[in-house]
Amino acid sequence: MNNKQNYKLVLFDMDGTLIKNRTIFVISEKKGFKNRLMKTLESNKEPYQKSIEIAKFLKGFDRRELLEIFREIPLQKNIVTIAEKLKENSITTAIITDSYQFFADDLKKRLHFDFAFANTLITQQNIITGKLLLNNTTRQPCGKGKIYSICKEVILGQLCKKLNIKNTETIAVGDGIVDIGMIKKAGVGIAYKAPGEVQKYADVITNDLSDILEYI
Repeated sequence: MNNKQNYKLVLFDMDGTLIKNRTIFVISEKKGFKNRLMKTLESNKEPYQKSIEIAKFLKGFDRRELLEIFREIPLQKNIVTIAEKLKENSITTAIITDSYQFFADDLKKRLHFDFAFANTLITQQNIITGKLLLNNTTRQPCGKGKIYSICKEVILGQLCKKLNIKNTETIAVGDGIVDIGMIKKAGVGIAYKAPGEVQKYADVITNDLSDILEYI
């Protein structure tokens, strides 16, 4: 692999990649629905159906309170420096997550990223209704054929078209099954602290996000 290629776009998963914990797990611990969350995650439903069901657990919570909880989740080591280096090299950056848009937008602002893509929790006067607007509106199968709430490889393709670049000029970083599609499609797919099921689709396997800097 040619590390010296001029990469123009880096896409990051959020939970477990840019931040150290999974947002919904942290919220479920603090708000008392962890058992219901785990039961849903362990069910045989399609991933997007699980996302819709999990959103219902948030009904009645104040969006601002959840945002405060989100901001307490630590960032991954070196990610601020990495984000600065990417910006210095005029590389476009994006967050693609199956979490919620207002969390992704907040992190995008903190890290000075260019784009953020996620699912939208419907709120009324800052109170969460429990309804979810999926990013994957067409219920398109992604990655290994499952239907996720967000189709990360599709967004990678859309961004390439928008920026007039090739897939080979992109780097995708993730740690979950939902990230496999974009990891496969990117010029360099990086599995970060990922299980074997994800690693086997990656070009790079690492426990250090700073390895990204070798490619810019």
